[in-house]
Amino acid sequence: MPTPTNNTSTGPLPDGVLSLSAPAKINLALAVSPPEPAGSPKPGWHRIASWMVCVDLCDDLELRAISGPSRFSVRWADDAPRPTPIDWPIEKDLIFKAHALLEQAVGRSLPVEATLSKRTPVGGGLGGGSSDAAAMLRGLNRLFGLGLDRAALSGIAGKLGSDIAFFIDDDVMSDVARPALVSGFGDVIERVACPEEDVILVAPDFGCPTPDVYRAFDSLGPGPMREEAVRELIARAEETGEIPITDLFNDLSSAACAVRPGLTKIMREALPGTQIPIHITGSGSTLFVPFNVPDEPEAINRVADLIEQTCPGVVCVLSATLSGESADDEQGIDVDENGLSG
Repeated sequence: MPTPTNNTSTGPLPDGVLSLSAPAKINLALAVSPPEPAGSPKPGWHRIASWMVCVDLCDDLELRAISGPSRFSVRWADDAPRPTPIDWPIEKDLIFKAHALLEQAVGRSLPVEATLSKRTPVGGGLGGGSSDAAAMLRGLNRLFGLGLDRAALSGIAGKLGSDIAFFIDDDVMSDVARPALVSGFGDVIERVACPEEDVILVAPDFGCPTPDVYRAFDSLGPGPMREEAVRELIARAEETGEIPITDLFNDLSSAACAVRPGLTKIMREALPGTQIPIHITGSGSTLFVPFNVPDEPEAINRVADLIEQTCPGVVCVLSATLSGESADDEQGIDVDENGLSG
């Protein structure tokens, strides 16, 4: 039962490498609309309203400016909770695509040696690839002194995927974005509050292909959009200082379970004889259990052990939601308007 490395600050290594963290995210609540009709600007697309928050399970991205050409490598960190084969060409990885798009946007070469050490499971609905891409954009911006603001970086991010802009906050130096209500087609980001609470991430030994989940969602006959329900949950959390764990919801849960029936089994059998809720994040397959029992710190370990005992093949990761308020933006290498200066 791994505990993630809580590495949420940007800083230099002794040899001048810029080190960034790329935190995973969970969707505490996710409302999804029926697909846009034919003849609309984005036919077949879905509007969302999601309460998203970073957690302290992080990938690490190291960047070093070189004379060129750029070099990229992706590997699993030694403490990765659910490593799987890295069986895609580097040209398909979002850090490569983010680098290429930023070079195109600024009209200059940005030669780097990039090393990505992954911990976030692939295909788990935790936004690992999206966060990696955001870290690449933020890191290059800092390393080469490009001076791009959030709007500029988010515009580039939007060409790669709908989740990436969430990970780029107003303070573009910060590794940890603040929680947000993400709406529209993932392009409307309203920063909101979220209490910092423990959470158990439950990683099955299978993933959920997002396109398959959305096709299943459409076939199940989706109901009306529930954005106001998401806003009500956020308001309650701001008022009480606690995540309303029993009322969280995900409109993609049934579709994800249809694509991967093993999720239904986990949700039904993971916590027998308890009233502890378990939820799916994003399009799956990762599940999460919000946990706020400050008077009994060992309780979270017992619950995680119970899940692993009742659901062979799953891995539980002890994590926590992050407010993004305390990220230290004073560390790191110095840059000036012309690029690297120290």
